[in-house]
Amino acid sequence: MTDLLSRRIEFWRGARDSVPMLIGAAPLAVIFGTLAPPSGLSGTGAVLMSLLVFAGSSQFIALTLLASGTGVALIVLTTLVVNLRHLLYSANLQPQVSKLPQRWRLPLAFWLTDETFALTQRRYSEPDPSPFKHWYYLGSCVVMYLNWLLWTVTGVVLGHTVAGISRLGLEFAMVATFTAIVAPFLRTRPMVASALASAAVALLARGLPYKLGLMLAALAGVIVGVWFQPEEQTDEAA
Repeated sequence: MTDLLSRRIEFWRGARDSVPMLIGAAPLAVIFGTLAPPSGLSGTGAVLMSLLVFAGSSQFIALTLLASGTGVALIVLTTLVVNLRHLLYSANLQPQVSKLPQRWRLPLAFWLTDETFALTQRRYSEPDPSPFKHWYYLGSCVVMYLNWLLWTVTGVVLGHTVAGISRLGLEFAMVATFTAIVAPFLRTRPMVASALASAAVALLARGLPYKLGLMLAALAGVIVGVWFQPEEQTDEAA
């Protein structure tokens, strides 16, 4: 098999595996597009935000703060805090992408999302020696990005023509999608313990402002996972 064919196979495999995530992300992008004008952001501004920011939760928080008259500096700081979880993602993927040239690392870093991270991490963990797994990563990135842009535009258009679309509960699709992402990883005690700890903290801290509960939940999951890891390794050695 030629290198070119191998790259194409990896790319389209990443795109194919992302299809369920596309379905989950689409309703959120539609809701974002519909909510943007009432929040004080023009339709063009909403599309540009999806184009240049590409971070669903941060975009929703930015809309909320914009609607309340919050200053630009606080909006930027808040969205930065919400996206700090990407530091964890980057640290996890660093051993796999560190040898790639900068022309690869920059766009892959920008396009990294929760869904793409889950898929890419699973692909990198597979034992086959393919040197083109970063093309799988790219395939997922590209389709997720284009999907978010397309449905943002759709939401902007629908927001002008369909009344009350943001109150239809479409965001449930993303909840179901994330459940499907996480479930296959829950095969070891550290993974299960991390998930339970994160869920408990997320529920307890859900009332905190600026979605800080999400960061606390992620931190709790990491701490508990690290705590259980030595025990898991000891059991395997025995």
